[in-house]
Amino acid sequence: MNVEIKKFLYDIRESIESIENYLGNERDFSVYLSNKMLRRAVEREFEIIGEAMNRIERLDPKIKISSKKQIINMRNRVIHGYDKIDDEIVWGTIVRHLPTLKIEISKLLK
Repeated sequence: MNVEIKKFLYDIRESIESIENYLGNERDFSVYLSNKMLRRAVEREFEIIGEAMNRIERLDPKIKISSKKQIINMRNRVIHGYDKIDDEIVWGTIVRHLPTLKIEISKLLK
């Protein structure tokens, strides 16, 4: 695997771990909603994940990650539609899709 792609995969893994650390073990949506700094931090990590995915896609579109396009689209929405971010969608992504992405990234890094 290309060294550059590995670097982007590490960046994605680090951002996923950061989101997990920010949220802690309790994962409470009401806490997330009430903490602007937490929401902004999570959004920033999604920007990093999406940008790294975009660069991976450009370097090697054959790399298998199940939701590449959705991840890149979410990055674009967070950056360009900052005033229309739906916290429920972000939270749903954290709960339903981040664990799968973490597994896929870990497998690719092995």
